[in-house]
Amino acid sequence: MAREIQLPCDGDGICMRCKTKPPTEESLTCGTCVTPWHVSCLSSPPETLASTLQWLCPDCSGEITDDPLRVADGSDLVAAIREIEADSSLTDVEKAKKRQELLSGDVDVVDDDDDDEDEKMRDGDDLDVLAALGENLNCSFCMKLPERPVTSPCGHNFCLECFEKWIRLGNRTCAKCRSLIPVKIAKNPRINSSLVAAIRLARMSKSAAASTSKVFHVLRNQDRPDKAYTTDRAKKTGKANAASGKIYVSIPQDHFGPIPAENDPVRNQGVLVGEFWDDRLDCRQWGAHFPHVAGIAGQSLYGAQSVALSGGYDDDEDHGEWFLYTGSGGRDLSGNKRTNKKQSSDQKFTKSNEALRLSCKMGYPVRVVRSHKEKSSAYAPEEGVRYDGVYRIEKCWRKTGIQGVYKVCRYLFVRCDNEPAPWTSDEHGDRPRTIPAIPELDEAIDLFERKESPSWDFNEREGQWKWMKAPPASRMPVNVLDPEERKTMRKAIKAARSNTVREKLLKEFRCQLCRETMTLPVTTPCAHNFCKACLEAKFAGMTLVSERSRGGRTLRAKKNIMNCPCCPTDISEFLQNLKDKVNREVMEVIKKLQKKEEHVNVASEEGVGAEENEEELEPPKKKAKLVV
Repeated sequence: MAREIQLPCDGDGICMRCKTKPPTEESLTCGTCVTPWHVSCLSSPPETLASTLQWLCPDCSGEITDDPLRVADGSDLVAAIREIEADSSLTDVEKAKKRQELLSGDVDVVDDDDDDEDEKMRDGDDLDVLAALGENLNCSFCMKLPERPVTSPCGHNFCLECFEKWIRLGNRTCAKCRSLIPVKIAKNPRINSSLVAAIRLARMSKSAAASTSKVFHVLRNQDRPDKAYTTDRAKKTGKANAASGKIYVSIPQDHFGPIPAENDPVRNQGVLVGEFWDDRLDCRQWGAHFPHVAGIAGQSLYGAQSVALSGGYDDDEDHGEWFLYTGSGGRDLSGNKRTNKKQSSDQKFTKSNEALRLSCKMGYPVRVVRSHKEKSSAYAPEEGVRYDGVYRIEKCWRKTGIQGVYKVCRYLFVRCDNEPAPWTSDEHGDRPRTIPAIPELDEAIDLFERKESPSWDFNEREGQWKWMKAPPASRMPVNVLDPEERKTMRKAIKAARSNTVREKLLKEFRCQLCRETMTLPVTTPCAHNFCKACLEAKFAGMTLVSERSRGGRTLRAKKNIMNCPCCPTDISEFLQNLKDKVNREVMEVIKKLQKKEEHVNVASEEGVGAEENEEELEPPKKKAKLVV
């Protein structure tokens, strides 16, 4: 008569034969394979208590069973396990590891870990760039990677919110080194866009979204074939009299909302949040904001498609995710008064202002671009024009302007985009947020709030912003490019994409003078980054003041104005004692990235050399002779 099949307990301690979990006093553990067994289900349980101390299970003892799952060469397995147990040079942990490898059949795999490590090194996955940034760039207040980072003149980095809270408490010194913070930076701190891009890139490299195209792309129109130009008949040179270049996206000028990939026949990715251009004419070519000069693009009976924040009105307030925007009109721009900033009449809800109010009523998404001309905003780009995604107008009203004489139209914009904002290191888009408290609403007149459901709203089930109602149909024709034209334009546009996360991060830490990775990086009060040597060479021979004399009479010393190479900000005070203003935190990050990059390059070169040597040592194959 065949004997019954004997089975051990599974990983949860349940007997695989009786399907019950035996108590501790009714279970036995094999001294060789360390497998638990149910005593009641054993065909030959141990007879005495002493025999349980070195008890061997039926598999390890070689007991013959009719188990069809029994391995034919089980004796070799038992001998190998006993050899491991007899090795006194191994600890209990090492013995358990070797038993596990033996039972799983992975004993012969010796060099897999080394091969995997080399492969990860080649792919750039061995470097935890996020940890490298966190070791040196953490905010001194919240001890986290800076959110909307601000760099002080002494080279230390903080979150914008933490920095502003520190200043509001009456502190005017750096929280790390106690260096004096200039009044201009304390009142209007600038976000360091290089650190924002580096932190976001490092965070995206840790997630599956790192392979997507939703990253910052710097597009330069000088690399494109057709761009804005000045005609010979123009009386004045410059972009003010320039003719528009070719439009690269297949959208009409009255298109609402983001520009998707299907309307981008050249790159097939659409206009991404964070893209920036040299000026408004370049921005027009990609459809983010079509007017050359006007800050509002829209029609009074149709709605507004986009606005530009360029510092045209002192009433504007920019808080990043939301801002207060001032309408157009009320100024005398006749004759040679195009730059007149004084109000001469009240603004009314007509023309472009009515277009914004209609977009508020219908809940349309409005594209927003920020210009470097907005000097009072910490969220404005350092140079050029940047696309910051879509916003929705929640309220509009009129109030007496900051000049205190005439009324101006006011609009509350709140961000509602699926892509993260350029100033945040987060990789996710917006969620619905509460409307902020606006103190000036107490004195507002002609207040208008949306009563109906918005056309562009957040879908909770899909977790994204989308059109809840059909977008307004365009009233303008669309010019679609032919295949040959697409091919020519693709060749003209050069997308600079690096191979690894390290290379991308190093490109974010480039000097804006020599365009190479910074050595001894220095961050100016206007948030521009340079090498210390490049900045010193730029102003070599210049002193803070210059002595003057006329006909033997000594005049009062004159202060020399030293403008930043990237903007008109005077940095003459900052240039004194540059050696004490090196951004040590950024310098340590650059050194770590460069060290890892060199290590990977050496490893890859050694791998290539080994492959070439193998090819040389391999004997040439003999060619077969054809016998006729």
